[in-house]
Amino acid sequence: MFHKMERSGLSLLRHILSSSSSTSSTRTCCLHQRVLTASLPCHRSPVSVPSSQHRRHASTALSQHIQELSGPEQRLLTKLYEGLIGGQRASLAECITLVETRHPRKRELAQVLLQRVLAYRTQQEAGNGGKPVAFRVGLSGPPGAGKSSFIEVVGKMLTERGHKVSVLAVDPSSCTTGGSLLGDKTRMTELSRDMNAFIRPSPTSGTLGGVTRTTNEAVVLCEGAGYDLVLVETVGVGQSEFAVADMVDMFVLLIPPAGGDELQGIKRGIIERADLVVVTKSDGDLVVPARRIQTEYTSALKLLRRQSRSWNPKVVRASSYTGEGIPELWATIESYRDAMLAGGELQGRRKAQQKVWMWSLIQENVLCHFRNHPSVREALPHLEAEVTKGAISPGLAADLLLKAFSSSSSSS
Repeated sequence: MFHKMERSGLSLLRHILSSSSSTSSTRTCCLHQRVLTASLPCHRSPVSVPSSQHRRHASTALSQHIQELSGPEQRLLTKLYEGLIGGQRASLAECITLVETRHPRKRELAQVLLQRVLAYRTQQEAGNGGKPVAFRVGLSGPPGAGKSSFIEVVGKMLTERGHKVSVLAVDPSSCTTGGSLLGDKTRMTELSRDMNAFIRPSPTSGTLGGVTRTTNEAVVLCEGAGYDLVLVETVGVGQSEFAVADMVDMFVLLIPPAGGDELQGIKRGIIERADLVVVTKSDGDLVVPARRIQTEYTSALKLLRRQSRSWNPKVVRASSYTGEGIPELWATIESYRDAMLAGGELQGRRKAQQKVWMWSLIQENVLCHFRNHPSVREALPHLEAEVTKGAISPGLAADLLLKAFSSSSSSS
């Protein structure tokens, strides 16, 4: 009686596009769509290099969008942009707050700001021979692995060498209250006082993968502010940490000496995406177990398929307490960066990541539109009650909701 909605995603997307163009109350949504059109490539064509006509169209669309801003909005964005590229930490913090907001109009303003920052970064990369001007490192690991202590030691070493380091620390949000402790900055007391460092804690707000939906945009803002090293510390939650690997140039997995044997490492799954495994707390009585873990994880990595033709993942030991192994560890990270840049893999990885995050945001927004659709909201309470009573299966309820959505969208 009820058919599978094989093309539900296409119907959903068509409905959103049609409703956003026909409803006068969605001015900001249309505004947002034009900004995205100006920044994202069309996926109906296999050609990856945009023509001059496409670039002119993108520039025109962005100019029209800027003209629709009010005077105070334009002045605000100009102030934030000039402060950001001037390296002001306060302006960077305000910009990240703007992209993290859930207010519809402010989210549109954030996209305009991001377009300007992206254009500025593109100019910088053009002057750098087409190579990225900043290096992104993702850090993850189980609770207690010493991620915050590790970041402070490495960050202080890098700022002393003349680098500008930004740290995006993501804290888990409570499933009960929705709040977050945001305590990572308190454990980086020395680094937080360093004028060449910027630390920004952010809540996950229920987002799986240990990163927020705006973390990728915050990375772009940090690079626009002149930080040449961006460290993203994520929540150690398991395999869903794959999300952070899709936004950084290098993914580093931190494990404590009591992290289990090599079989446990393979079972975790996340080690498959690691470019470097660091055994932390390798000091005192833990040196011997740290060496054993290093040997076992080295063996485990040999059983996994290579992710890159230019780099073989390595396992190293380090101690944030004594500083032993920290300079050698960073030398390994620099070797990775040089190898990936020489082979062109780093640039290719960034392009692929942009496509991944675009579709991730599309899925999130499409689901939001689906849940807020009048037909779905009308049928949802009854179907949820039927599912909880066991009268119908969850799959049938999903098909009914998709059918209701598709029927109303096609009739409109």
